[in-house]
Amino acid sequence: MTSISHLNQLTSRTLPATPLISTASIFPPSTVGIRSKPVGTPRISAHIPRPVVIARAKTSDDEWGPEPSSLAAVTEVEEKPVETETETLKKALVDSFYGTDRGLKATSDTRAEIVELITQLEAKNPTAAPTDALTLLNGKWILAYTSFAGLYPLLSRGTFSLVKVEEISQTIDSENFAVENSVRFAGPLTTTSISTNAKFEIRSPKRVQIKFEEGIIGTPQLTDSLVIPENVEFLGQNIDLTPFKGILTSVQDTASSVVRTISNQPPLKIPISGSNAQSWLLTTYLDEELRISRGDGGSVFVLIKEGSSLLTN
Repeated sequence: MTSISHLNQLTSRTLPATPLISTASIFPPSTVGIRSKPVGTPRISAHIPRPVVIARAKTSDDEWGPEPSSLAAVTEVEEKPVETETETLKKALVDSFYGTDRGLKATSDTRAEIVELITQLEAKNPTAAPTDALTLLNGKWILAYTSFAGLYPLLSRGTFSLVKVEEISQTIDSENFAVENSVRFAGPLTTTSISTNAKFEIRSPKRVQIKFEEGIIGTPQLTDSLVIPENVEFLGQNIDLTPFKGILTSVQDTASSVVRTISNQPPLKIPISGSNAQSWLLTTYLDEELRISRGDGGSVFVLIKEGSSLLTN
């Protein structure tokens, strides 16, 4: 303690009362751990290095301050990439599809919101000539939303408990200029699909002409066994199904046997001809995971690439 007292006296004799550099001229008064000095002291124009911020580890310090070994290393915080405006619009568009059943149950307000988001995305289309970017068009696209009323009767079948529209997709084979539109249905015991095969021709940087060749009704495929519940509620009453389990199991076994027999049959192919065999499609937005197209009837289709994270949002 005596040596420190002598050091303080020596310092007070050798150093001037007024510091040569005002800390207020280097660091703002709000800087943590720095006390401001009165303004007006002279400044030095020499280069002053920027202060290094060091995080201090919490230790049991004595009155002389922390030990040098207690100073923690400075860690860099990894910054997340900033989301672009286009990515924000895409997520907002996909979120607006929630509860619409691909457009079937969309309200007028929801449709107006979707149209506005689609218009904004089309204005930011990163692919000016989609038909020149066949590698982007190539692959399987899942229908997320449509305003095409012709699909609504098909989608409405999903309102029945025994039949559900599981997936509507479009697969583009750019090498062979082929298109397959497919609808997959799921029932209590089986899944089946109805699809159309078509060829397309490029007519402009955004437009393709489509000519349908045939329709295909796929053979039913057997799924897992039907789970029979213990009871069901019907018209406000709880019905016990336990006495009927034996009968229902027998019916299920018979149905499974029929399905296995049908599954061995080839799919049914139906040629398509006439005025309805041709159509055109205009792609107004295209990137690696999202596609917006407009049909010749003014309908809009929003499709998401299979495997995209947008399908799980």
